[in-house]
Amino acid sequence: MKLLKAMAIAFSIYSKIPVPQFEWKEEDMEYMMCFFPWIGGVIGLFFFGWAVLCEKFAVGNVCYALIGAAIPLMISGGFHVDGYMDTMDAFHSYQSREKKLEILEDSHIGAFAAIMLALYYMIDIAAISEIHTQKAVSALAAVFFLARCFSGIAVMTLQPAKKEGLLYTFASSAQKVRVKAALYFQAALCVVLMLLVSGWYGAAAIGAALLSFFYFKKKSYKELGGITGDTAGFFVTVCEAAAAAAVAMAGYFL
Repeated sequence: MKLLKAMAIAFSIYSKIPVPQFEWKEEDMEYMMCFFPWIGGVIGLFFFGWAVLCEKFAVGNVCYALIGAAIPLMISGGFHVDGYMDTMDAFHSYQSREKKLEILEDSHIGAFAAIMLALYYMIDIAAISEIHTQKAVSALAAVFFLARCFSGIAVMTLQPAKKEGLLYTFASSAQKVRVKAALYFQAALCVVLMLLVSGWYGAAAIGAALLSFFYFKKKSYKELGGITGDTAGFFVTVCEAAAAAAVAMAGYFL
């Protein structure tokens, strides 16, 4: 029962997928992060299904790419994109660490958030428009799961920038040893399946995800002294676009 409640909480927070509602208790959140990648799994299934439908019914490339880029946004409700936008405002403010943390908590959208969001989707949509083969589509679909595995691992292992907020609450409430083991296992399984099913496309996507993770860690530590819930969302968002670009580029060499 505890695991079912943890799964419901994960889907309630990180997606727009309807789940049963109940009063949350701290013990119900102990294993919540174990199910965080499953939301990426749902996104990946919808993305793959959309690609199959587009191929079967000869849907135009523009429609394919635009809807493909919108699927993660529609299912997640923009949770991670919100973190990406807040992070862009903070990183581009060139203020002190304390001021950047204040900007992350500000609900208003700054100019850099809007500019970088437009740039992000131009890159993401352009990359998706170049991904058509089954192996390439499979690789990108799997990244939605892998990115959330890495994000969960970051929450469980990396230094938080502050001792408050949603990320700190989840990390402090979790059964860390078991949750980390579950996330590492899911990430390893995903990597193996990506390599087996998608070959070099999978390797390109995995490489992009790893590079995104190390960039996110280095940048968060340098700018904020640790990670926050917003920068964790920033990572998921950047990871997805970076993997799409890597898979698209791999298509020119395979």
